[in-house]
Amino acid sequence: MTEYLLSEVSQWIPCNAIINKNIGFTHLITDSRSVGNPAKALFIAIVGQNHNGHHYIPSLYQQGVRCFMVNEDFTIPNDLKDANYLLVKNTLLAFQLLVTKKRRDYSCPVIGITGSNGKTIVKEWIAQLIGKSKIIVRSPRSYNSQIGVPLSVWQLNADTELGIFEAGISQRGEMEKIAAIISPTIGILTNIGAAHQENFASEHEKLHEKTKLFATCETIVFCSDYSLINREIEKVYSHKNLFMWGHDEAANVRVISKNARENHTQIHLNYLATNFEIELPFADEVSFENAMHSLAVLLLLNYTPAYIADAVKKLVPVAMRMELKEGINNCIVINDSYNSDLSSLSLSLDFLTQQSKHNNDRRTLILSDIYQSGINEKDLCSQINSMLLQKGVSKLIGVGKVLQSFAYLFEMEATFYATTDELLHALIPNNFKNEAILIKGSRNFEFEKVSSILEMKHHQTCLEINLNNLVDNLNYYRAKLKPQTKVLAMVKAFSYGSGSFEIANVLQHQKIDYLGVAFADEGVELRKAGISMPIIVMNPEIKSFQLMLQHQLEPEIYSFNILHQFVAELRSGAISDYPIHLKIDTGMNRLGFVPEQVDALLALLNQMPEIRIKSSFSHLVGSDDKQFDDFTQKQIADFTHATKKLEEGLGYIFIKHILNSSGIERFPQAQLNMVRLGIGMYGMGTEGQKKLKSVTRFKSYISQIRQVKAHQTIGYNRKGQLNFDANIAIVPVGYADGLNRKLGNGKWAMTINGHKAPIVGNICMDMCMLDVTDLQACEGDEVEIFGPQVPVEQLAKALETIPYEIFTSISRRVKRVYYYE
Repeated sequence: MTEYLLSEVSQWIPCNAIINKNIGFTHLITDSRSVGNPAKALFIAIVGQNHNGHHYIPSLYQQGVRCFMVNEDFTIPNDLKDANYLLVKNTLLAFQLLVTKKRRDYSCPVIGITGSNGKTIVKEWIAQLIGKSKIIVRSPRSYNSQIGVPLSVWQLNADTELGIFEAGISQRGEMEKIAAIISPTIGILTNIGAAHQENFASEHEKLHEKTKLFATCETIVFCSDYSLINREIEKVYSHKNLFMWGHDEAANVRVISKNARENHTQIHLNYLATNFEIELPFADEVSFENAMHSLAVLLLLNYTPAYIADAVKKLVPVAMRMELKEGINNCIVINDSYNSDLSSLSLSLDFLTQQSKHNNDRRTLILSDIYQSGINEKDLCSQINSMLLQKGVSKLIGVGKVLQSFAYLFEMEATFYATTDELLHALIPNNFKNEAILIKGSRNFEFEKVSSILEMKHHQTCLEINLNNLVDNLNYYRAKLKPQTKVLAMVKAFSYGSGSFEIANVLQHQKIDYLGVAFADEGVELRKAGISMPIIVMNPEIKSFQLMLQHQLEPEIYSFNILHQFVAELRSGAISDYPIHLKIDTGMNRLGFVPEQVDALLALLNQMPEIRIKSSFSHLVGSDDKQFDDFTQKQIADFTHATKKLEEGLGYIFIKHILNSSGIERFPQAQLNMVRLGIGMYGMGTEGQKKLKSVTRFKSYISQIRQVKAHQTIGYNRKGQLNFDANIAIVPVGYADGLNRKLGNGKWAMTINGHKAPIVGNICMDMCMLDVTDLQACEGDEVEIFGPQVPVEQLAKALETIPYEIFTSISRRVKRVYYYE
């Protein structure tokens, strides 16, 4: 990467520069948790709806960062005044302007991709098709936002022969800023659909906004079969070169015919009066469209039909996410074969660092050669070594001739193999113990074979947890809070069935203030897994007090008996000022001190130096139901009165919290000092239900399909019977996995390829049977029990229960798969 002096870039943007030492930097960072080479970084302190980058400057300084872009109202701490600062009016706008200036220095072709869906796949497939014939710089993952785009474009360098960048928007006024940064010479519009429609008056308005990306383009690539797209582009950009593909005669690349078969599509095309055929190794319509956009670009770039036909055969699916799975011998395995370049490697290593369970966990990287980097091979390996040292990687297994050739550059335990087959032949699974393993490779290295050896073997029924959506839901609620309001996240009951450590680790990474568990052993498990943040035990048991003290767990105190017993334990260890959390019962009539007991409680507390109230809280009875609003308001008033009396009597202030997930949405005036977030993180809300995202997906697969004659019975007790000849799919999920037996005999239907398949007969312990007679279903097809297609609320309604029970009923034997897109 090109190195820039701070004095040089200070001339690119309006700023007040404070330069104590005119050092150079190569890369930009906006996330304090993702610091690669701090000595060569410029940190952009962006202020967002839920965060303020300026808060992390001291910790970044401690890590070695010395260049900062900050808002002009930022007060530089005395102990950080020897660093360098660019003071600007708005860090986000200055950041975008900085990268826009750099973009003007490069004249290579740049492709800008926009549309409602398919942007990332089209970008990756263009890169796959071009292969090693050009040095490409492209967006890491789905970096297509107001922050992601400038981070992506900053990667351009003197060796770049082609840039490929995504541009995504969610509201009006965003595209002009992104368009100026990318300044594409070739534009691609994939399609227009329903995504982010809530922020636009019409589909046409959204289309018009997206096409603003093409203002600087010489050529625009799109499908002429879509009349809305065709009309808009021809209306606004008729003076440009419009490169169309489609079925009509006017298309530059005309689809003469296509024939989709079981696992591939035969496509007959015409371009420049020449007919040719390609075989796409996918049979679905979405892949056909994405492939056509990609190959149209290659034709535009003067690649021959013969080259394209050969390259298309080798297209592989684009993995849109990193998957975190339980590994053998107490390992965790992160499988990421999305793409292989330095930027995506840095992101994956950040995820590896985040997921390491213990401070002494070994971090192992299995890495293939990196193609299309545009960097000299020796310099590339040197940069990889520096990155691995910075991220704390203790062991490297390198695969590929380049890594093998420069093995001497790597300063950690390292082993190298020329091919994946060599690695597989030498791999001894028992050599991997208590490690966090990142598997990162280009698709043609087939690292899925390595992953399958290192993963724990479970049956294929699993619960998928989307960590991106979890964080998005967290931020939805955070956006409703005052800046000073703290967040207590509940991770009790195995994090509502989603896995305690994995969810707690994400929340700790997101800088949540407190975690809440039900029992002490849940908190101990989190401590042993490396969770260091404060943890409240909501149902402490007397026998667990010593365990809680050993692991710095903070108890809820809800009765005089528990109070006396806990203080006695503290006195026996000569402990003072231990934090406790006082429960006030304002109407739940469950645990807690009632307001009438506050005077007596005060008298005791003032005689107990062993403890100090860290927080006091109460539970709302019906914050999600309008019919109880008067009672909720009374609860809030009673709690406020009780805690005010406590604070006055004790002579100090403590944290107060009463709102749960639905309370955050419906009673914002009662945020107090902290709120408790539980089921809302998983997409269950009241007023904000449409804006929350599904986090969990319970799925299985079809293990067998058999033909059953009409009136024959299916399953135990001969309960299942159909009056027609039927195709019955066997799915390996049963009541031992958490599928309630009451859902049998047609009371619930699962989803296969977008269609409903009702359960036939009684649900068995380990399996159930579905009627797939009228569906195009095959053995091995995925089956969704609940998830994005079938919300868990519908399943709860069918069982006359609540989503909480559904989530917590899923058996521990069901594999949890965590993924990060």
